[in-house]
Amino acid sequence: MPEQEPAAVLRFKEAHSARGGGGRVVILPDRVHTAALAAEALGCEVGAIANSLLFDTGAGPALILTSGAHRVDTDATAQRIGVPRLKRAAPDFVREHTGQVIGGVSPIGHPAPVPTWLDTALRQYDVIWAAAGHPAAVFSTTYDELLAMTGATEVEVD
Repeated sequence: MPEQEPAAVLRFKEAHSARGGGGRVVILPDRVHTAALAAEALGCEVGAIANSLLFDTGAGPALILTSGAHRVDTDATAQRIGVPRLKRAAPDFVREHTGQVIGGVSPIGHPAPVPTWLDTALRQYDVIWAAAGHPAAVFSTTYDELLAMTGATEVEVD
């Protein structure tokens, strides 16, 4: 990552501070595009990584913050959250709605609010790690803090 922080990380930090976020932002030496790579770099369980997955519902975006130990069953989760479908969002759709790139989407700091759901499986971890606006940037948080900062609705993700 360049010496100067990318604009998306700076926007994340502003949003994090404005929401009273604790924890810390860590810039990893290499890009970590998977929960397994992030967990290895951070020395935590893969389940403690909160993947920020943006979906296209056909009527707009839906952000699912899911444990790195889970794969999203899109049909079951769409039914649980009350949307007609959950389709993996194209890179341009992700950038348009989050201002960030796939692999670095943070739960906060988007140009406009994005409807967000939080995987209840993350509750079991004392510390959760999530992307901070760039594929090499992550931040630490707790389940309750992440729920409060995002205004998410809790959901079980299979």
